[in-house]
Amino acid sequence: MTERKFAPASEPPLPQKTFEAQEFLKTVPNKPGSYRMYDVKGEVIYVGKAKDLKKRLSSYFLKNVTAPKTRSLVSHIAHIEFTVTFSETEALILENNLIKQYKPRYNILLRDDKSYPYLLLSSHKHPGLFYHRGAKKIVGDYFGPYPDSTAVRESLKLLQKLFPIRQCADNVYEHRTRPCLMAQLGRCLAPCVPLSPEQEAEYQSQVEMVRLFLKGQNQKLLNDLTLKMQTLAKELHFEEAARVRDQLKALRRVQEAQSVSADGAYDLDVIGTSLSQEFACVHVLFVRQGRILGTRSYFPKVPKSGSEDDLISSFLAQFYLNESRLGMLPKEILIDNKCEDLEVIAKAIEEQSQKKIRIDAIENVKTERLKYLRLASANAKASLTSKLAEASTAKARIESLEEILGVKEVKRMECFDISHTQGELTVASCVVFNREGPDPSRYRRFNIEGIIPGDDFAAMHQVLERRFKDIKDGEIPDLVFIDGGPGQLSQAEEVLSKCFHSQGLNLPLIVAVAKGEGRKEGLETLILGFTHEEYHLSLEDPALQLVLHIRDESHRFAITGHRARRAKARRTSTLEQIEGVGPKRRQALLSHLGGRQEIMRAGVDELSKVPGISQELAQKIYDALHHE
Repeated sequence: MTERKFAPASEPPLPQKTFEAQEFLKTVPNKPGSYRMYDVKGEVIYVGKAKDLKKRLSSYFLKNVTAPKTRSLVSHIAHIEFTVTFSETEALILENNLIKQYKPRYNILLRDDKSYPYLLLSSHKHPGLFYHRGAKKIVGDYFGPYPDSTAVRESLKLLQKLFPIRQCADNVYEHRTRPCLMAQLGRCLAPCVPLSPEQEAEYQSQVEMVRLFLKGQNQKLLNDLTLKMQTLAKELHFEEAARVRDQLKALRRVQEAQSVSADGAYDLDVIGTSLSQEFACVHVLFVRQGRILGTRSYFPKVPKSGSEDDLISSFLAQFYLNESRLGMLPKEILIDNKCEDLEVIAKAIEEQSQKKIRIDAIENVKTERLKYLRLASANAKASLTSKLAEASTAKARIESLEEILGVKEVKRMECFDISHTQGELTVASCVVFNREGPDPSRYRRFNIEGIIPGDDFAAMHQVLERRFKDIKDGEIPDLVFIDGGPGQLSQAEEVLSKCFHSQGLNLPLIVAVAKGEGRKEGLETLILGFTHEEYHLSLEDPALQLVLHIRDESHRFAITGHRARRAKARRTSTLEQIEGVGPKRRQALLSHLGGRQEIMRAGVDELSKVPGISQELAQKIYDALHHE
């Protein structure tokens, strides 16, 4: 591979006036390679590859170029570099690596680089079934890939119910001397302790059943189990036959629950695409042994006027020429559209993975495989429609709110709410929304202490003071919503004025969301801070829909926190909170007095008669219980 640069290698030069395309093109050879386009700041704005560099680069500077994307790209070119390669396949691999490195704004970018999880059936003396992600260094059979970790964990739970083989880690398995809880529940045959020859045979039989099940050979598995059940019944081993019968029933239910399956043992990825405006969706079905293990939608970043052909070729290259995915390649990839570079992409994947792979476009697909393609295409269109609706709805709501409240470019909104049960264990919530919607990673809860139980004004004062006493860059809200009326609003005005002015910051707009008559949705009143101007909006108004979404999310987050705190308190005995009363003394009190109710009824003298309880400690226990 040789490299030819139009400018010194140290740093791309800034242009004097315009890019001299004709002079540059005289230096470009008619050979395969990859090229990089730079703007005036020296940033890479586009990476491409070509079978013939001179022809491809010349096409950008023709007078009759009509594509808006190309015209826009050319207008920003200040400098071009190229690298000559031995073949178009090498050029594709280099292009993919450069796109990952520079992330140019005019390239279609796939923002997903994680590997997929697998199920691993190890090759130990007593094989185990495990969750696995990453390089395949452990010897054994790998089944997958699964589109997300939840699917793998759900499969593990199911398999543990169906086949009693171990799922414990090797270090646990090697050092156990007696069966664990899973063995006692009948979900493991306990190979960690010595097994009889019959038990050894049964364990290996269950391992083979797992292997058949994961390979999709369900019918063979059912036939083998049916034969085994009949044999056991003939030999009068009725209890074992009944256990196999139950296993058969469970397997048949699982087989019925597999809603999409094929008779053929297909091993393929099926890719459906949909493109609209600046948004695109690529939906992938992962089919292994004729069964859909899962699906996933991707939303690549697509430049304006990007074509579906560009989308498919970019996705295939970036998705499959990825080191973390090379080990999960199927035998075949199906796509729902035409693509000129299929042969080149397939050759590049084979070169990187050392594995034979076939890529077919829709015109070459028939019978059962066509059903999968139609399913993938339908999913891509549905996912994109949902994404567009979500994006346009969020935009309309926030623009409506900005217009009503007279603010511009709202980037961060926060809402505060209080939750308690008759003043007990008060919890405050702070939820954060941006222009796209909720931002759950920035949500916070506050346990409210040191106030009179049930004083919502004091609780609001405390949570706002704790939230805004030290405001960090990037965490300054443009809008602060308060769930409550004038009382809560006055607390917010007082606290925010003090905190923001002391830190030299501009106050955000404060809005109280007061409930209407009967707490009926749609009758809320929005009250602006300081001016106390009121707004009454209808449920049809996008602005009120956004406010209610924020308010309800804040309420949900507060009440779930309060319930969790209350549940924890219910599980904790008051005796545990008394200094000097440890586990032994608690046990002594419960044993001698006969339970918590009797302890509550007992006086100080009675408590002091319990072994280990002094008169002074008895008084402390009595005071603690009766103060409660």
